[in-house]
This record gives sequence, structure tokens and C-alpha cells, in this order.
Amino acid sequence: MYRTISFWKVLRNTLVCWVARYLPFFRLKNSLYRRLLGVSVGSQTAIAFFVMFDLLYPEKIKIGKNTIIGYNTTILTHEYLIDEYRIGEVCIGDNVMIGANTTILPGVSIGDGAVVGAGSIVSKDVAAHSFVAGNPMRVIRE
Repeated sequence: MYRTISFWKVLRNTLVCWVARYLPFFRLKNSLYRRLLGVSVGSQTAIAFFVMFDLLYPEKIKIGKNTIIGYNTTILTHEYLIDEYRIGEVCIGDNVMIGANTTILPGVSIGDGAVVGAGSIVSKDVAAHSFVAGNPMRVIRE
């Protein structure tokens, strides 16, 4: 892993994520994510307790304004697989609601106004204004 990214960057990102996970103040938490991790976080966005961002490439995460990300959600921008290594940007639109315990995989876009049900595994793009849920993720309403 440390051939692809600096140990010191991963250590810094880990420390920032651990501190931010426990902060109850959205403005301070969002500021830490923006300034220290390079995450693009829109205004009026609420990132709940225990949300975990990718530790290697958090700067590849973009979150729109007035979005809610539920408790214990994980947002990944890289995957180490047996035969390959993938990196992908995660783009979450404006006015999106992501339920608790959701995992968002690399390279996924979630459109404006979409709703992702709790406990979902988001492995492909979500259309704007749609409702998806489950593992594997299914479209409930478009």
C-alpha cells in the first residue's frame, strides 16, 4: 500500500478522520474535512457521527449542499482487489439523503435529490431524484 501513497499522508488522514468522526459540530467537522483532507463539502451539509471517509484519497470525495450523510456511513475512493487496484471519484449531489450504515464504493455518482436507504451498498450510479436501497442496491422509485 505504501508504494502507492505516503505513510505520513495516511497517518495524517487517519488522525483527522478519527477526530472529525466524534465532533458534534457540523461546521467544525466540515471545515476539518475541507481544509485538512481536501474533501469538497457543500454548505448546510450534515455529516453524522461516525461517518468514515477513505483514508488514502479523501480529496476525491465531493459532497453537494444541503446533503445528509447518515450514521456510520463509509465512503471509499479506492479498492485493492486480488488482480487490480481501482481509484474513483465519489460525487454526491445537492439535497441528497444517505441512510445510516451505507457503504459507497469508488467511482459512484449520486444525483441531486436522491435518497439512499439505510444499510445499502452503493456500487453503481444513482439517478437524480430516485430512491435506492438494499444489498445489492436496487432502485425502489425513480
